[in-house]
Amino acid sequence: MSRTTVQPNSAIPVKVKRRKLSPERIVSVCTPLVMLLLWWMVSLAVGEKYLTSPGKIVTTMGVLFTDGYVGTNLTTHIVASLFRTIGGYVLAILLAIPIGLWMGMNKYVSAILSPVFAVIRPIPAIAFLPLFIMWFGIGEVARVMLIFMSAFLYIVLNTFSGVKTIPNGLIQAAKNLGANRIQLFSKVIFPATLPSIMTGLKAGLAVSWAIVVAAELMAAQEGLGYMIMDAATFFRMPVVYVGIVLIGLIGLILENIISIIEKKSCHWSGK
Repeated sequence: MSRTTVQPNSAIPVKVKRRKLSPERIVSVCTPLVMLLLWWMVSLAVGEKYLTSPGKIVTTMGVLFTDGYVGTNLTTHIVASLFRTIGGYVLAILLAIPIGLWMGMNKYVSAILSPVFAVIRPIPAIAFLPLFIMWFGIGEVARVMLIFMSAFLYIVLNTFSGVKTIPNGLIQAAKNLGANRIQLFSKVIFPATLPSIMTGLKAGLAVSWAIVVAAELMAAQEGLGYMIMDAATFFRMPVVYVGIVLIGLIGLILENIISIIEKKSCHWSGK
């Protein structure tokens, strides 16, 4: 009686699933490419005098990384701007989140501070520049404080708003289950406020990174803002474009970092 042996590695078709790009993803990838193409075409039409081409910007950026700008390497300018931004931003986080939570949880604190923030909120941070120069001089402290002021209001108000939007039924249910004040804060109030805090952190970081240009007007000798202003003074337009592009790209990276942290810490949000 003959046997039929089955080879273990016989040809069994295995279907490999390939991830298809969604139309939204395709549009997101193609849009920057189309914008670069349009930019290049317009720069050819109007001339490099009025609009520097993407190729010239890339070439100038390479030269700046190699030779620096006014004797300072481009990496040093980037690090200086990041240092000022992160310094003011972290200081804002350390003060704004506790104050926002305190305002949301205590009606008397809210009654005291809400009018103050209502008056300060419409004032652009750049308006405080002369005061900071008078109070702190023209050194790093004044620049960091200007960035701090710009981020602080966004974070504290978003945190306060997050606490106030927590449903009263949720808090009452926790109390009925016997939660004490520490448990109520750690298990209900803070987790429920966290999405609003992250929104404030994203907005605060974006504003902090944008205001660094104004902060570096105060007798700075390093930084992207200083480089842009100095290059504009001497009409070195390719350098100006390099600074602008770098601020945009670094800002995008910083925003994505905060978005990743938000997805990890608020994974339940929107579900």
